[in-house]
Amino acid sequence: MGKKKGNSEDTYGEMAGAIGGLAIVFGILAVIKDKLGLSWPATVLLTAGVLVGLGYLALKLRKVVVRAWAGDTRPAKGLKREEPAPAAESASAADVADPVDPVDTPLTTALSRAGAIGRNEVIRAADVKIEQLDVGTVYDFLVPEGRTHEDVSKRLGSIASMFGVTRLHLKLSTSRHSERKVRLLVLKEPPFSRVFPAPTRQEIRTFAGVPLGHDITGTLAGVATFEKASLLIGGMTQMGKTTLVNGLITCLLIAYEEFDLYLLDGKLCGLTRFEKLAIRYEASDDPAVLESMLDELLIRVDGRYTELQNAIRNRKPAPVFKPVFFIIDEAADFYTHNGTPDSKELARQVEDKSRKLVSKSLESGISTIMLTQRPANDAIPVKVRDQFLYRLCLYVASEGGAKVALGDTYFETVAPIHPALLDPDVKGQGVLFANGASTLIRGFNFPDDFIWEVVDEVHARQQKTFQEAPASPLKQAIELIQGAGVEFMPTSELAPSLGITETRPGERGKQLSKLLEVTPGKDDKGTRGYWLSDLTTAAMSGS
Repeated sequence: MGKKKGNSEDTYGEMAGAIGGLAIVFGILAVIKDKLGLSWPATVLLTAGVLVGLGYLALKLRKVVVRAWAGDTRPAKGLKREEPAPAAESASAADVADPVDPVDTPLTTALSRAGAIGRNEVIRAADVKIEQLDVGTVYDFLVPEGRTHEDVSKRLGSIASMFGVTRLHLKLSTSRHSERKVRLLVLKEPPFSRVFPAPTRQEIRTFAGVPLGHDITGTLAGVATFEKASLLIGGMTQMGKTTLVNGLITCLLIAYEEFDLYLLDGKLCGLTRFEKLAIRYEASDDPAVLESMLDELLIRVDGRYTELQNAIRNRKPAPVFKPVFFIIDEAADFYTHNGTPDSKELARQVEDKSRKLVSKSLESGISTIMLTQRPANDAIPVKVRDQFLYRLCLYVASEGGAKVALGDTYFETVAPIHPALLDPDVKGQGVLFANGASTLIRGFNFPDDFIWEVVDEVHARQQKTFQEAPASPLKQAIELIQGAGVEFMPTSELAPSLGITETRPGERGKQLSKLLEVTPGKDDKGTRGYWLSDLTTAAMSGS
């Protein structure tokens, strides 16, 4: 009974307290209403909002005080931070700290973040050699077991970003003895920021092959040989293709010394420096001129293959042929037509004969070098482009242009270099793709005086060789025309001087052509005879 009485008293007390609290609240609200002149609903809402805000601030202040008291120094929520390493990665971190088998931490970090190796894989310090060059740093290392150099080559762009440079700053080399071995050069500055001096004659002669330019370290770079190989050079206009090929011809004159040169100058003046050395030089963009030169060269190809066949049949050593280079500047112009049936047929014939020359000449020592400033799908016919073993692409604006010059599957090769990344202000810079490897080079820009000096020396050597050649009807005919001081001599005058007594014009012409082994030509009046240039070409070219 006493317990029930106590409960009733507590209840009355709580009710009295609640009534008093309500009276106080209403009193406060009445004061606020009177001071602010608000209605009762507005006064209640305002007061409730203020109380809620004060409660939230008190809660935040309490959390800050508790965190500070506990010594928690975690960063604020808005800043980026690395996630804690999982258990597997914590284990590799222990390996890194192992003093018995230390890890190259910077290289491991760069390759793992670039995705070239896994996050739980490392590059051992014992497998790394670092060499400082004037142009940059060389890292010679082994990737972890189970990885190959292809894992690195596929991530060169990401690796470059880890080093704070661009893809063009990197040069990757591989080994034929180990799939794990990688040699990576990281340049200090963009490639070819400095101009490398042109090579000397001695440097060109001692190079293992034919140099085409400098690589990014300043070392001579090129191809091992042009035997059984041809070269296609592509790039946008004003990128330095003609300068590059002039440097190439100069190097050929020094490296090979003796070879036959055919020049088709589609730019009309790009190859003029070497005109007097050429077996045949034509400054033209007429497809008919290209067809004429192709016919002439295909005759030489057929003759050389006949010699090869005879040597095999007679069990004799294969004959050694003098190298022949056929260089075509602005080649794309020769594969166009004006829409007429005759023009289309001519373009078709030129395309077919070009393919035949580039493909059939491999065993006969005749190499073709084509340059085009329009690396588009229709610039050089596909069946002609596919025959080129060596490719060189200067700056182009698109991947499609690069594929025309370098091949449709180029970007699937090891460590490809995208020509669109090249600096168009660095003239003569290009990607050389030869024997499955890509090399960034810059062609030589020889001074004109040096080129003329080389040309004059070779021309003097050619004249001396001709003078020392044994007597022949062809040599005698050349001397007769030179002695007469003319460029053309009719058959009727030349035949008697060479001992042909036949008076019938047709038979006389046949005997003279057979004696000289040269096809006669005609002068402006249509008179049949022989041009000095044609006879000289025949004497210089041989087989």
